[in-house]
Amino acid sequence: MPNDPARVEIITGRERRRRYTANEKLALVDATMQPGMTVSAVARRNGVSASLLFKWRQLMSQGGQVAVKADEDVVAASRARDLEQRVRELERLLGRKTMEVEVLKEALAAAREKKPVWQLPSPPRDASR
Repeated sequence: MPNDPARVEIITGRERRRRYTANEKLALVDATMQPGMTVSAVARRNGVSASLLFKWRQLMSQGGQVAVKADEDVVAASRARDLEQRVRELERLLGRKTMEVEVLKEALAAAREKKPVWQLPSPPRDASR
């Protein structure tokens, strides 16, 4: 009986994180919407934390099925910050290298405009001028 107040559940340890498909999320959220069913009962029956079901319900009410269907990998906020910092560093480096290339192109063009000494007409070899 899912709503039995005499039943006590003992949590013995941490379980590994599980990834749910969009269909599983939708089915669980739909089950919580059924008359007479509570979020806690659905969570216990399916081995899901109630807070996770509440979060999915909230996301679904705010963003519809798109929020629940986003099966992208969850990345820790610290990892995301590290990656964003790395992107900024690489963008800065790319900007510097782009500027270096432009400067070198301009220098090469200026050098090509000047004729090198070995291409200047040489003076006549005989003593007459």
